[in-house]
Amino acid sequence: MSRIIVSDTSCLVLLDKLNSLYILEKLFSEITITPEIEKEFGQSLPAWITVVEVQNKEYQTVLQTNIDAGEASAIALALEQKNCLLILDDNKARKTATRLGIDYVGTLGLLVEAKEAGLIQLVKPVLEQIKATNFRITENLERKILDLAGE
Repeated sequence: MSRIIVSDTSCLVLLDKLNSLYILEKLFSEITITPEIEKEFGQSLPAWITVVEVQNKEYQTVLQTNIDAGEASAIALALEQKNCLLILDDNKARKTATRLGIDYVGTLGLLVEAKEAGLIQLVKPVLEQIKATNFRITENLERKILDLAGE
């Protein structure tokens, strides 16, 4: 059984800004998002991104009292899937995912995986590009990612 990969909006937006959306396709072949995330992303989607509606809208609504609509929908969808990995960057949403027992990875963690898979040569130049966007990276997080990448 293959793993279902559910992505929140931030990963899509950031990788799109870097012209690196291909990393998701190369790492996972298929990504699943919700209609809320599709709307937040606001661009046409490649064929390898599937849009799936959350079945338990009540649970999604409860989650939205603490996190934004896209994150709430991603977590609700991840809960409905078996063998799921959630791509999630927001700290508050990550804490919610942890409490609910959902496996997740952040966009920066995906960059380490992309280097290990030979999709990118170095993580550091990509982090420099990211710092030029509105995506926030603390010095501690940057150091941790570079250590994981062996840089």
